Amino acid sequence: MSTLWTLTRRNLRLFFRDRMRVFFSLLSALILVALYVFFLGNQITSSVTAQLPGAPAEDVDRFIRAWVFAGVIMITSLTASLGAMAVFVDDRVAHRFDDFLVAPPRRGYLTLGYLLAAFLVAALISLLLLAAAQITLAITGGGMTLGELASAAGITLLCCLVFAALSALAASFIASAGAFAALSTIVGTGVGFLAGAYVPLGTLPAGVAKVLTLLPFAQAASLVRGPLTAGPLDALDAAQPGAGESLATYFGVHAMVGDTELGVPLLIAILSGLGILFLLLAIGRFGRRLRTV
Repeated sequence: MSTLWTLTRRNLRLFFRDRMRVFFSLLSALILVALYVFFLGNQITSSVTAQLPGAPAEDVDRFIRAWVFAGVIMITSLTASLGAMAVFVDDRVAHRFDDFLVAPPRRGYLTLGYLLAAFLVAALISLLLLAAAQITLAITGGGMTLGELASAAGITLLCCLVFAALSALAASFIASAGAFAALSTIVGTGVGFLAGAYVPLGTLPAGVAKVLTLLPFAQAASLVRGPLTAGPLDALDAAQPGAGESLATYFGVHAMVGDTELGVPLLIAILSGLGILFLLLAIGRFGRRLRTV
């Protein structure tokens, strides 16, 4: 285990030492925040308030703020883990595997070192964002309860595990730094849309929303939104019965496929299964890459 931790720590150090790499791992989340602060936030809040005249504007504001934070956390769980896999790509391009394989560490430790580092990077940054969300929401009167916070933390860690495995699988197909940069750009640009974080799923055509809901990105976002938005939705329901349920469906808090809701246990089971699948495929791909060195 000391060997595994040494390799993991080395990968963590290389990632955090490159400040631009850390910045670009957070860029998609920062863009989402900027969109809502400077462009879309007031527009969406005004639209919701107009549709729900009985709902207090401050409760609508708190809900939108919690919804945005949930999108930021979900996006970061993917982009941060993918950014951490740049260390693997750099090692491959620089032929460092040649040096590793003549040293004592076994191939399995090398593989797990990259995977564990990607998970820890995503978990650390995502949990810090969750803490920032809780502080911000608490200051504005809409903080999570202890149970909701624990649930949000657990879901966040699940997302980090799943997307670290997916990132490792994707990185195993990359043979150059340029190709990895292109992949990171595509993922960073597209994940917000696929998760329904840039615009509410309810604004999209029904067919598009249904397809997105069947993807793990929107499912993960739905899970994260649940505990973060629970308080504001309850407040809206108290002020105007039915308002919370309507907003939860429109903004993708509930994962709806047509008229069928994918419940939280089912979403957790789906993501867990996908995480195991991605992990097994990634380990297999890494093993083949190391054997061909």
